[in-house]
Amino acid sequence: MVQRVVAKAICMGVAIVSMHTNLDAARGGVNFKIAEKLGLTNVDFIGRTQTVQVAAMAGEPAATVEGGAGVMGEWTEPMAADDFIVLLKQTFGVECVMANQLLRRGIRRVALCGGAGSFLLGEAISRGADAFITGEMGYHEYFGHEQEIQIAVIGHYQSEQFTTEILKTIITERCGGLKCAISDIDTNPIIYL
Repeated sequence: MVQRVVAKAICMGVAIVSMHTNLDAARGGVNFKIAEKLGLTNVDFIGRTQTVQVAAMAGEPAATVEGGAGVMGEWTEPMAADDFIVLLKQTFGVECVMANQLLRRGIRRVALCGGAGSFLLGEAISRGADAFITGEMGYHEYFGHEQEIQIAVIGHYQSEQFTTEILKTIITERCGGLKCAISDIDTNPIIYL
């Protein structure tokens, strides 16, 4: 299917830009958008970070862009684990959240990584996160963390669904007068029955 879309775009003179992982990792990118949607404050990177120089765009100077594998932020007041799960279901429009045993203490510090971010669980724990949110996680990764950290897995697609909002903001801010709309078409290949 992807090949047909690309071929059709070429025939129609349409450019396709793909910036998946770098948009996930950039400051202001997918992980920051997830944190924003959850109302987290004091958000900063966790995991491997890097700073890169970006070439200048027409009429603009070169820029330095920070990137990191995931982010961690906090709420001013702790939240009960069951309320946390309800918040995730409402914010991301999911019917279920895969989780380990619910914490019997409040959740205030939240680490997250959209998509397949389970590799950051250990760092989230070492940095003192009360909860860790990601899109995918293997079965065995849930073991051994009871009452240590609240694990919440919301689905890969669901964790990255706000990417279109980021792109629309960038396009409308940088391409004055260009009409930009977000499609309502759901491209998630997984269905929940």
